[in-house]
Amino acid sequence: MSDEVELSPLLAAAEARLAALGVEEARLDLLYLAEAAFGIPTSRLRRPQGLRVPTDKLAHFDGLVERRAAREPVQRILGNWEFWGLELLLGPETLIPRPDTETLVETVLKHRPSRDRSWRILDLGTGTGAILLALLSEYGTAFGVGVDLSPDAAAVARGNAHRLGLGERAQFLAGDWATALGGGGFDIIVSNPPYIPDADIAGLQVEVARFEPWRALAGGPDGLGPYRLLLPDLARLAAPAALVAMEHGAEQGPAVAALFQAAGLDKVATICDLGGRDRVAVGEWPAPASEKNLLE
Repeated sequence: MSDEVELSPLLAAAEARLAALGVEEARLDLLYLAEAAFGIPTSRLRRPQGLRVPTDKLAHFDGLVERRAAREPVQRILGNWEFWGLELLLGPETLIPRPDTETLVETVLKHRPSRDRSWRILDLGTGTGAILLALLSEYGTAFGVGVDLSPDAAAVARGNAHRLGLGERAQFLAGDWATALGGGGFDIIVSNPPYIPDADIAGLQVEVARFEPWRALAGGPDGLGPYRLLLPDLARLAAPAALVAMEHGAEQGPAVAALFQAAGLDKVATICDLGGRDRVAVGEWPAPASEKNLLE
């Protein structure tokens, strides 16, 4: 049997070190790292008094703490993260799914509440597949296509779909936005495109600027380049009365809404996240009057 040491002082010392380096929520991050290193659930680690851990696992824990001290995000250290209750694997070319993006999922569900419709869903810039897979988990007979510029990201999303039992209702392609698609007919089109102005990326939190993939962040000089590229493709991609929802930055609500309207979308609105910040633009592709009553 290996020797053991008390865990509580180790956590306290590591927390003090990370906090001194400017790591936000250092205590919570350490709970996730300790769970990975020692196999103890975070619920138990919140009350570490009396817990002892084997000394032969300390090197693993110390290595994880070193990575966090270098400001590597805890999600990337673990290699996976939860979104909409789904555990998703990450890759070097995928963004870490964030709680703000759940606003996009909530927006779609509110505007298309029928859970038994066989919606056709398109996710442009799919990354881990988070948005598409969350929607497929709610719409039990829907089918979705996710497109990402990175073949590696598309492969990660494909793997996540199969791990979650959604692989038969999802297809993932590598390509340059909508040019990877030959046809349309999608009832729901979603996207969390890059929207950070290029010049602003270096000044972001270290965890983002250094460890997130550049091309998943960079939205051009004003952060709106991807919207200008994507919206003109709606005429080819959207079914009549299709719902279109896209995430954007907190200061970009009016500009993205204006781009939606210029593209011909109806019922354009800006939806706020839980922090009260503009987060999602939503609109509908025009439909013949005879088809509008079929959406409810």
